Amino acid sequence: MLPDRPGRAPLPGLTHAGGSPAASSSRGEMQLAPLPFYRKLCYAIGGAPYQMTGNALGFFFQIFLLDVVQLEPFHSSLILFLGRAWDAVTDPAVGFLISKSPRRRLGKLIPWIVSSTPFGVVFYCLVWSTPSDTMPVSLKFLWYLTMYCFFQTSMSCYHVPYSSLTMFLGGNQRDRDSATAYRMGVEVFSTLVGSGIQGQIVGGYHASMMKSCSVPNGTLYNSTFPGLTDTLENTRKAYVIASVVLGSLYCMACLILFLGVKEQPGPLSPLGKTQLPFFHSLRIILGHLPYVWLLGGFLFMSLAFQIAQGIFAFFCTHAAGLAGRFQHLVLIMLVVASLSIPFWQWFLVRFGKKTAVFVGLSLIIPALIVITLVRHNFLLFVFMVILAGCSMAVLYLLPCFAGYRASDCTHNPSVILTLQILMAPVPITLLLIAMAILCFYPIDEERRKQMRVEMEAASHWVKNENPGETKP
Repeated sequence: MLPDRPGRAPLPGLTHAGGSPAASSSRGEMQLAPLPFYRKLCYAIGGAPYQMTGNALGFFFQIFLLDVVQLEPFHSSLILFLGRAWDAVTDPAVGFLISKSPRRRLGKLIPWIVSSTPFGVVFYCLVWSTPSDTMPVSLKFLWYLTMYCFFQTSMSCYHVPYSSLTMFLGGNQRDRDSATAYRMGVEVFSTLVGSGIQGQIVGGYHASMMKSCSVPNGTLYNSTFPGLTDTLENTRKAYVIASVVLGSLYCMACLILFLGVKEQPGPLSPLGKTQLPFFHSLRIILGHLPYVWLLGGFLFMSLAFQIAQGIFAFFCTHAAGLAGRFQHLVLIMLVVASLSIPFWQWFLVRFGKKTAVFVGLSLIIPALIVITLVRHNFLLFVFMVILAGCSMAVLYLLPCFAGYRASDCTHNPSVILTLQILMAPVPITLLLIAMAILCFYPIDEERRKQMRVEMEAASHWVKNENPGETKP
């Protein structure tokens, strides 16, 4: 499941009630009506689009650009790199615009969610469409880069306010925690839906494309063989169909959110009214050592899983001899990842967060090693992706491939070697760096418990000093 990035965290200053969060929860939440089940469920369903589209892009966008659109590896890499960089810019920018936007009849956040949905669906479908083969390569590159950036912008306009909507659902803190739990469950399910639908629709066509390599000239998509062109066109149509299906689910999720959730107004907290310069705030954040260590560990961890996710379908097709079956492996991996969540929750509570991180990350290392060394063994791959599914987060990054050409039926050794290096040594190295960084993370379970005791003591002191503040 794609984790919410820092830019998509709830907007600062948007708390449920005036004053400090502790004071608001103790002062007024006892008078609030409980949050009904249907509203929690409708809110949770609204989180599906981000996970569905994000995972479909993460697993299949790379192989789509290289094998279906037939872009050069450099252009494909540049599209994903610039798209992700643009996404990093749009998230805080959208958050700033939302914080400055006026509150309307539907609220402050829901109008952004609803108005961005049509654009998100249209640009998502355009991302998976294929321009004419007669279009110059430079225009193809600009087409996909533009559509991808537009989609990322639309998704930011959807998911940034959606993430902040948690604090404006109404009810008390327990109700909002319950709604968040429902949301996490729906997002796990939508991860399977997005990758599952995409894979089952397009996977068979990739197998057909590889079977076409049996033609005498040993080259795919040669214009002298009309049947090969038909296979490529059918694959392109399959990607469009999959995008339309997921786009329809995107619209349906937004409609359910709109009809079932009413945004509850709440005044900004004093923190939200404080105007701190951006760079001053940045220095304060980066001056907090635990945050810096955690950010560094998460960065390398994310890069490792981005590479593994982005290259998986391409590796199975061109290096592992499993063309047309990678979609089943993706689905198995995500199902196992979803089913293992309760176990890891228990493990975390029982042994602590650091231990859970080290054990969880370590599981994928032997799986990646075996995957890069074995070919044409589907059952062994199933076992390995089960192991990898227990620890794999789904993000993506597309690196360049040495000497790869989409029209080649067999690739030179440098391509295969590059795929093997990118599938195991690079992610494993990044994971080891992340684990080394997290080893120095200064907050362990004992320190966390101590901090909780200190916070409770401070809260008790505040209540004693201001007894009138706790009365409803």
